[in-house]
Amino acid sequence: MTPAAQFTIVALDHVQLAMPAGGEDQARAFYSGLLGLAEVPKPANLAKRGGVWFEAGSLKLHLGVEAEFRPAKKAHPALVVRNLPALLAAAEAAGYPPVTDEPLPGYDRAYIADPFGNRIEILEPVAG
Repeated sequence: MTPAAQFTIVALDHVQLAMPAGGEDQARAFYSGLLGLAEVPKPANLAKRGGVWFEAGSLKLHLGVEAEFRPAKKAHPALVVRNLPALLAAAEAAGYPPVTDEPLPGYDRAYIADPFGNRIEILEPVAG
């Protein structure tokens, strides 16, 4: 019997991205100010480490401080949105130029980089 036969993974709880120390205000401006995610308090025992947490519906996105920070240029969360053109226009106006990539069947999509250079994919399902 394989180990996986003994348990079941039922959901993804959250995605964590790294950020440099002291970047909390930049994270708030981007993730809450631009993307509209609500900031949620970190538990007291984790808050002392720095970082910031955001949520929207079932989405939980955590940013944690990494001492030797390097942005995630390939690995990334993919956020599903309504009205992708409006979000991309807002991102461009805020200084986060969208980047397009190969088509993905069933979606319109683009990438933006957060203030720390982490890749964020933005998807909108297309009718069809």
